[in-house]
Amino acid sequence: MTDYFEVHERDAAARRGELRLADAVSTPALVDEFVDDSGSRWHEAREVPDGDDARLTILPHRALPPGTEQPVAEAFSGEYPDVDYPSAAVVSPETAADHGTDAYVLAGGPGYAGHAEAFVEAVLSVRGAIPDDTALYLSGVATPANAAVLVYSGVDLLDEKRARARGLEGFYLSTDGEAFLEDLDELPCPCEACRKPVSEFTRVDCADHNANALRAELARVRHRISEGRLRDYVEGQARHEAWLTATFRRLDQQYGYLEARTPVFRRNELLAATDDALRRVEIQRFADRVTSRYRRRLDAPLVLVPCSARKPYSDSQSHQQFSEAIKYRGHVVSMTSPIGVVPNELETTYPAQHYDSVVTGNWTETEIEFVAAVLERYLERADYDRHIAHVPGEGYREICERVGDSLDIDFEYTVEDHPTTDASLDNLAAALEGEDSYYKSEREAATVRAIADFQFGDGAGDEVFGPEVETESYYPKLRVVDGEGELLATQVAQYGTLSLTLAGARAWLDSDAPTKRVEIDAFVPSGSVLAPGVVDADDSIRPGDEVVFEGPKAFGIGRAACHGAAMVEGSRGVAVDVRHCEES
Repeated sequence: MTDYFEVHERDAAARRGELRLADAVSTPALVDEFVDDSGSRWHEAREVPDGDDARLTILPHRALPPGTEQPVAEAFSGEYPDVDYPSAAVVSPETAADHGTDAYVLAGGPGYAGHAEAFVEAVLSVRGAIPDDTALYLSGVATPANAAVLVYSGVDLLDEKRARARGLEGFYLSTDGEAFLEDLDELPCPCEACRKPVSEFTRVDCADHNANALRAELARVRHRISEGRLRDYVEGQARHEAWLTATFRRLDQQYGYLEARTPVFRRNELLAATDDALRRVEIQRFADRVTSRYRRRLDAPLVLVPCSARKPYSDSQSHQQFSEAIKYRGHVVSMTSPIGVVPNELETTYPAQHYDSVVTGNWTETEIEFVAAVLERYLERADYDRHIAHVPGEGYREICERVGDSLDIDFEYTVEDHPTTDASLDNLAAALEGEDSYYKSEREAATVRAIADFQFGDGAGDEVFGPEVETESYYPKLRVVDGEGELLATQVAQYGTLSLTLAGARAWLDSDAPTKRVEIDAFVPSGSVLAPGVVDADDSIRPGDEVVFEGPKAFGIGRAACHGAAMVEGSRGVAVDVRHCEES
């Protein structure tokens, strides 16, 4: 249990927190000014120091190089005493465990610089072995160019050592790499160290500049974490060095590590500017849930349409024209990169109405391959009788042809030149001639059930709400009421999710749908459930999930502030934001 470190904000594996020294430090941070190293036990015996609340003390240790065999690591791993001041233990992937300290130093830090595979494996191994609410310190690696990627991977504490050393060697560092000091005609930075003519700029000045640039970069990273937009920044920042690009992509391959820590929705826009965006957890999660959880409830032909720049799609002029031609006789599904396919019922569900992409008119092969794979999985599950494709030629048609050949489906193409020409819209209307239309109320009922499937699990829309529920109010702020008129849930238009009432929470628990529960101690929460009050929590809980919390004295519904494992391991911070609570 840590007494001196607390996580305040999370952005996937990156965290913004506070190291509670005498003068609190906002993390991710540089530790040079307040860290004391008690020394290595390899050379001689070391006494445990008295410590200081104003300093982070690295306890006496035996550091091991990367790749040390497990038996050797275990033979030389030492014990760490329980101290009453801010402390850190030095660990390797082989020796990492809960030693009761506030921070953990990854041994052999400089050896990981430039080695993406080893670095990612080490961080994931150590992070999985130490408590979630402790800080991870990587020494001797940080530069202005790599700090964002290091923090994105889950590192909380860094130092100036590498940046200063490179300066003394004559390398001028920036967020996009480094340059030989002798090659600079002018100093491009306005920091204090650079406020002199380049002819008077020494290597000592260069070291000071490098440290200043690193501090400025960490301030930028902290701000990005608070905004929930570090990923957007890292996608560009990682391209300045080959090993950073490799690290970033290897982290994307560790889907379970990132997915558990990535919120189910964000308040900010998701920018899809590169093919790397297709590997984002939010994109992969949406595609997976649409193809494994979503159930089609409208008995109508499929009508595939292109996405629109305006979100939600139904507010756009083009989709309003499509709707006028379709007249509730077809089930509208939008095709888009980077999301894949978006059934009409999920058009407000994050990230379907929260993304922006680069539109050039040309699809990359990566985009075509991804959207085709999602469409194929979707159609295998949805099982339509007819497949109408009201899509233009560029990219969309190729995707449909690939999927049609794979699934032996005959698409009916209705577009001439452009989807919104009179001829194309007439073709769409004619293709649906003779098809029965469904009522708007049917679509609204299908919408809340589809969101429940997506949010809670396959079949949850039927299991939780049952056959008798009705919808009230207006889309996209629908209200779900049971047969007796009791409110069960409300559609949150901003995120396209369902917010449950206490009655809805009980219906969820009584159903066969998978639930997300938090067991709390004997108290009645007010406003939030703090991590120390959590007894147990489901591992499946993700930040932003609806969760039911229950204890000897209280029952309620709220929103998860962190993933389930963090709730259980945490000794500080908010675990659940409470919406409704009643005494048991």
